[in-house]
Amino acid sequence: MLTAHKIKILQSLDRKKFRQKYNLFLVEGNKTIKEIPHSPYQIMELYSVNPQEINHIFKDTTQVSATELKKISFLQHPKDSVAVCKLPEEAAPTEVPIEIILDGIQDPGNLGTIIRLADWFGIEQIRCSIDTADVYNPKVIQASMGSFLRVKVVYEDIADYLGNTNNPVLGTDMEGENIYTYNFPERFSLVLGNEGNGIRPEIESLLTQKITIPRFGRSQATESLNVSMATGIVLGEIFSAKA
Repeated sequence: MLTAHKIKILQSLDRKKFRQKYNLFLVEGNKTIKEIPHSPYQIMELYSVNPQEINHIFKDTTQVSATELKKISFLQHPKDSVAVCKLPEEAAPTEVPIEIILDGIQDPGNLGTIIRLADWFGIEQIRCSIDTADVYNPKVIQASMGSFLRVKVVYEDIADYLGNTNNPVLGTDMEGENIYTYNFPERFSLVLGNEGNGIRPEIESLLTQKITIPRFGRSQATESLNVSMATGIVLGEIFSAKA
């Protein structure tokens, strides 16, 4: 039963401290929820306006009205179901050929989109600085469109990691080698910086190569690209050479 107390708890999960307190986060929409059983994540509770569509996912699905669903949803226009999932144990990073390193990405939508791009291009792991947006933020989950189920996201001291890796460390910058002429190595880390400030100086000092997306337009009104847009362009060029 969806009690007032339960609604209050679920509504609080938009904040990291409450996600950690209750060890829970929300996933919305049948399309993504149906993928959860094939992932490391565990559904604890499931609320749906049409439980018959999703009973095979979780036997104890609770039917709710559209009004009740809206109370526990973080969407302006709630979808069909909301799954309450258990926060997993923090995954240990692994060695992968190409990985994305995020230095202080603050916007949850950007993080979710980057996770989705990583999934699309087959990048299995993203390492994030401790101050990067939380992967279990509802806006990240929504923007990833289910890709958070397949891409490992870990948080750590990225300066310590980059200072000890043997792989080349590439970083996006307004001044760097043209991505369309640069010969990308087989293994490397790709660093992307904060939306407003870019890559921190202490991280920039660890780069082995700066790369840039050249501007072809004549207008100077656009000063820079959104970090998730830049990620998509760079990954597209990296994998076009591998195709």
